[in-house]
Amino acid sequence: MRYGRRRYYDLFSHLYDSFVAIHSRRDEQNTRFFLVDCVQLERVTKPRILDICCGTGSVILTFAQKYPESTSVGLDFSHGMLHKAKEKDSTQIVSFLEGDAALLPLSNDVFDVVTCSHALYELKGEARMDALKEMKRVVKPGGIVMIMEHEVPTHPLIKFLFNIRMSIVGSTGTKAFIGADLEPFQQLFSEVQLSHSTSGKSRLVCCIK
Repeated sequence: MRYGRRRYYDLFSHLYDSFVAIHSRRDEQNTRFFLVDCVQLERVTKPRILDICCGTGSVILTFAQKYPESTSVGLDFSHGMLHKAKEKDSTQIVSFLEGDAALLPLSNDVFDVVTCSHALYELKGEARMDALKEMKRVVKPGGIVMIMEHEVPTHPLIKFLFNIRMSIVGSTGTKAFIGADLEPFQQLFSEVQLSHSTSGKSRLVCCIK
């Protein structure tokens, strides 16, 4: 199963950015900047930033461009996604790692902020909680874990297609997780805050260690 998923994303990496551009139009860029702007690191000297399930690197590259003195790391389990991310990173300002979100190859208490954008919902319940625990482990005390996920659409047709997508993903508890349920985060973090993107298509959960 895991090999099949990895192979799927390796192949999908060739179309991923075009798919996102068509699907989201300008909302994808607005949503990405919304996430980055919500993480206020101006007062942190040489911040350390980690993006889990980084895909083709759009989020972590945006962070690195905003904070050029940062140590920015993108992690994904797909060879293809990482290859595309490295192609975008012409100045090599980001370090890209291949790894499992539920078993991060990183030390404790390292990063000022850890992000995961529109990816955690695809993990099954146990793996999802393991990934959240790993994010908490590698972020510094007082650091921030930012999880961005899709809002449940309100338009009947789009909602129907959305539910089909959730059925294909097939992850236990995905619908509850993708909704407004903050309990999985509140089980692990001392403070949890919920906000919404300007497009209204994504929600952002800010978790403080």
